[in-house]
Amino acid sequence: MQPFTKLTGVVAPLERSNIDTDQIIPKQFLKRIERTGFGQFLFFDWRFKDDGSDNPDFELNQPAAKGAQILLVQRNFGCGSSREHAVWALEDYGLRVILAPSFADIFFNNCFKNGVLPIKLSESVIEELFAKAREHAPYQMTVDLETCTLSDEYGLSLEFEVQASRRHSLLNGLDDIAMTLEMEDKITAYEVAHGIASGA
Repeated sequence: MQPFTKLTGVVAPLERSNIDTDQIIPKQFLKRIERTGFGQFLFFDWRFKDDGSDNPDFELNQPAAKGAQILLVQRNFGCGSSREHAVWALEDYGLRVILAPSFADIFFNNCFKNGVLPIKLSESVIEELFAKAREHAPYQMTVDLETCTLSDEYGLSLEFEVQASRRHSLLNGLDDIAMTLEMEDKITAYEVAHGIASGA
């Protein structure tokens, strides 16, 4: 998993609530066995018109959202199906941070397991960020996971919260298996002490 420490990038505002995982990555694209290659299908039904051309009205197709690495959305992002592909599609598209007032629980957990940082902020802060994105498009922000702060060149400076173990895994690029292997010596010692393993 790619470590996440600090990122300065364009913010793509997507001013919608209750975006479900079938909108993030529609079910017909869940046939791949790899975790990569899903970015081209991200928000497929919104990004593209019926003839396959870009939908110019969709927020991520706007020039100000080009190359965005930070997604700004309204409440309950990632609801619906528990498909992990939704996070894979966001990460494959290049989005490493999602800012929202709230997330669906399974989606929120899947983000940390796949190198995407979901940050919960109050409704008032989210509204402030949408206003900044409209006023300063293309709007850039710095997300610093080491200090757990958000900042921009227009005076924004605020802290966010991340569970310590999740922060550790993202900073070091550790998935669940890698996190377990960090404890390999203790696991082996326990197994030897309890006659489960020989220690050889």
